Amino acid sequence: MACLWKRGKTYYARYYVGGKQKAVCLETGSYPIAKEKLRQLESKTAMGLEIPLPTKTPIKEVVAAYVAHIRNALTPNSVKVETYYLRDMFGPICPELQAARGESNRKRKVARIEADFIEQIRTSDLVAFLTSRVQSRGLSPKTANHYRGTLSRFFSWASSQYGVRMPNNMNPGLAMERYREKTHPIRFLTLPQIDEQLHALEDHPVIRVLVAVYIFAGLRREEALWITRKDINLKAGKYGVIYVQAKEVGGEFWQPKTKVNRMVPISRTLREHLDQYELRIVPHDWYFPSTLGKRWDPDNFSQTLREINRAAGLPWSCLDFRHTFGSLLAMKGESLYKISTLLGNSPEICRRHYATLMPESLFDSVEFVTETHPGTPPAPQKPQLYVLPKSGECNRQTP
Repeated sequence: MACLWKRGKTYYARYYVGGKQKAVCLETGSYPIAKEKLRQLESKTAMGLEIPLPTKTPIKEVVAAYVAHIRNALTPNSVKVETYYLRDMFGPICPELQAARGESNRKRKVARIEADFIEQIRTSDLVAFLTSRVQSRGLSPKTANHYRGTLSRFFSWASSQYGVRMPNNMNPGLAMERYREKTHPIRFLTLPQIDEQLHALEDHPVIRVLVAVYIFAGLRREEALWITRKDINLKAGKYGVIYVQAKEVGGEFWQPKTKVNRMVPISRTLREHLDQYELRIVPHDWYFPSTLGKRWDPDNFSQTLREINRAAGLPWSCLDFRHTFGSLLAMKGESLYKISTLLGNSPEICRRHYATLMPESLFDSVEFVTETHPGTPPAPQKPQLYVLPKSGECNRQTP
């Protein structure tokens, strides 16, 4: 036997399981809805089904456990990004969300997702937070969807791995609507622009050869910065190969973004740049060391390159160099499968980026009719008609 009672504006249900009294919040102030939920509760009780009651878990505890989980499951760069979003959403509520060295720990007066317990958070709270961020900071739809994705993963892990039972077993992050993202055209360098870019880096031999690797091998920014002497074999293949593979250097582990190792052949043009660089290379484990003889920090490298290019009036970045590799291969007529293999991307991503760069060799592929005379379209043929025979006559075909 179950019954309803109202506390404030919210209805609750009281029922008995095994002689023990239990209570559950029905999350509604409407009597008809509460009555229907009570009926469903009585049906489950009669069938002996367990009624999952919402838990009451401190948000600090769940966030700390989730950060510990992603540190073991994700790459260091992904952990850095994920913790940034969590810190921006909930604030530095636990030691795991404190800003790292070099980042600001100053408390800013900005809107947060406020809750003592994770079960108190509703989809409307998340929507209000994200809307305020979009309006105050001008977030792009892609960045807003990153916030949404972080929240969805966080609540999903809390429910499936940490034992949190949300009201109505709903993931409030997953219920948020996605922002519609715009498709931006990719930028890539033409052959004269490649020469101009490399010429602007004549006084910076390490950065110059790194840019050559980005353009002629299509590596991601960090993939090239993590190259060691063991990752380049100039004796393999025709001109050599670059191994993009997981490694541990100085106690620090790194792996490619897709967690899949790959091999990229070195072209003749890139080999010329590497041969020139070999004459000046210094004895370090890193193939392209920074000015301090250590591995380049990705952000520091991008900033240095940006300052050099700004002085030369050039707008290009590492992503533009990588797109240049894929775009030139597509215009050369290489298959999207080969391009995706070399870039370490999925064929679907390459299709979205490079399928429109159709080479002239494909123009004739859409022609199905063989011309009888060069340059003259075939003459239309007179259709053949079949006339039904009159009664009493034999079947015959008339022209």
